Amino acid sequence: MVNSAGPAVDPSLAESEVLAVLVEPELTVVMPCLNEAETLADCILQIQDAVNPQGIATEILVADNGSTDGSIEIAEGLHARVVRVTAKGYGNALRGGIEAARGRYVMMGDADMSYNFGDIPKFLSKLRSGSDLVMGNRFLGGVKPGAMPPLHRYLGNPVLTTIGRLFFRCPAGDFHCGLRGFSKDAYRRMDLQTAGMEFASEMVVKASLFGMNITEVPTTLSPDGRSRPPHLRSWRDGWRHLRFLLLYSPRWLFLYPGLALMLTGLLAGIWLLPGPRPLGHTVLDVHTLLYAACAFMLGYQAVSFALFTKIFAIREGLLPEDARLSKMFRYVTLETGLIIGAALLLLGLAGSFWAVSIWSGRHFGNLDAGVMLRRVLPSVLALMVGGQTIFSSFFLSVLGMKRR
Repeated sequence: MVNSAGPAVDPSLAESEVLAVLVEPELTVVMPCLNEAETLADCILQIQDAVNPQGIATEILVADNGSTDGSIEIAEGLHARVVRVTAKGYGNALRGGIEAARGRYVMMGDADMSYNFGDIPKFLSKLRSGSDLVMGNRFLGGVKPGAMPPLHRYLGNPVLTTIGRLFFRCPAGDFHCGLRGFSKDAYRRMDLQTAGMEFASEMVVKASLFGMNITEVPTTLSPDGRSRPPHLRSWRDGWRHLRFLLLYSPRWLFLYPGLALMLTGLLAGIWLLPGPRPLGHTVLDVHTLLYAACAFMLGYQAVSFALFTKIFAIREGLLPEDARLSKMFRYVTLETGLIIGAALLLLGLAGSFWAVSIWSGRHFGNLDAGVMLRRVLPSVLALMVGGQTIFSSFFLSVLGMKRR
């Protein structure tokens, strides 16, 4: 067994295993483990059968997350290295194992015999050729009967993979395959933050955002070899992955919907401002104009949230630097926002005073609501957008402040 203090050679090791201990391993295979006694030994033996004949200097590392069923003893008995990770969660277990890995390349896979560790040489070949992240693709390699619930196979995985490919332009065709390999350098650049099931999604997202070289290897998926239910909960974990993809893409979560609302509200407002408009057997009037103004305002706020989120995520290391955003903020400064906001406020005040003057001319009596609302609504909207612009400019400046 190899421990964190340094190499120690067990006299019972085979010659190829002794070489892997004495020589810095090229590959570390990390398996997160929480009570996997039923299948852990088979996984370790499958890994050894895959790497030993090819002379791949490999370290098998079990990242144990608090097992109480003898998993640790099984791993150590088969000369795997055990790292105890006290922080709970799938992501924490993987992070603890990956950070302790001694290999130049790392492969990760679950310890439930569902993944085919016999494909390790194929993954390693891609990594040696310069790939930063090599994803397994179960749909290309084959999903054996009973290995994946129909809900996951025909809805969950296809939908989440499609969203991931759309949002982040990721080439992977199986976004959530847990059998994957990557270089240790690429892992350091990703600077992953999540602690739970989202860890695997964050890896693919960040590799895509950082423009890393992502390739695929067809692999098979077999039925889970354990007698107990899996830790995965379909709807809960599916929602967590979807939520993560949305939160990691301010463009799709806020910007695009916001721009769509603004454009819809603006066009509808311009169309309705002169007067009522017939639409089939219906006449759209000032009430629809009010909804158009509301849509424009909501869209404007959503676009503001997109900027807030993007800047915060970049500052916290969750997203990479955006050259286009940096270039924009060379010209769009706090002062620019204050000037635009003040101009909109003045425009709104002028329109409001004009409306009041008309009302005054009628001795503050009754007015035609439809006519007056067409004069008041644009002024109110200008006041709201102007005030929002001023506050948003200050908040963006706070988010953009440099920190030690």
